[in-house]
Amino acid sequence: MPVDARRHMSMLRSYTPADLLTIGNAACGTVAIFLCLEHLAGQEVRFLWVAMLLLPLALVLDLLDGYVARLDRAHQSRLGADLDSLADVISFGVAPAVLGYTLGLRGGWDMLVLTYFVACGVSRLARFNVTSSSLADETTGKVKYFEGTPIPTSVVIVGVLALALWLGRTGDALWLGAYRVGPAWFHPIVLLYAASGSAMISATLRIPKP
Repeated sequence: MPVDARRHMSMLRSYTPADLLTIGNAACGTVAIFLCLEHLAGQEVRFLWVAMLLLPLALVLDLLDGYVARLDRAHQSRLGADLDSLADVISFGVAPAVLGYTLGLRGGWDMLVLTYFVACGVSRLARFNVTSSSLADETTGKVKYFEGTPIPTSVVIVGVLALALWLGRTGDALWLGAYRVGPAWFHPIVLLYAASGSAMISATLRIPKP
């Protein structure tokens, strides 16, 4: 067997059940992004509803992978922490931002805020990976609290967008309207993303970790 093939199979064998749940999380976010693109191409609302349902499903898988990993401490994954962060960036960072864009947050200032939101999510996950060992309990090894809100809290924004879609308040009908600010348009509702991103990178917010 070629060397490259052996390495490939070795990586697959290194996956634990928790890792597979994490991959499922990433897959949900990726498909949600594709469905948003499908909606933009064909304006079929059913694609948006499926995309919105996939993100809470990603959250369930994210919670389950941690639970399964704690049950199987004898087989700790070498990929687990990095996989989890990468999956969370897709499902709770990029996908909600793309969903907001799809529903009408397409002004220049909107896109700037959506980019800020994703950058905050990436930064928050990187900080957690770097500081988790110092935040862990010396006896149990478990991280006692989050610094800043966890990135999966972005599903709250998804819920708000689902309500807007249900009520037909998308595009030009988005709540709080749209305003021309200098060279670009701005929808005040995009500030939900700004608030969520800022809460993620806050050093003063400490959220107990379940």
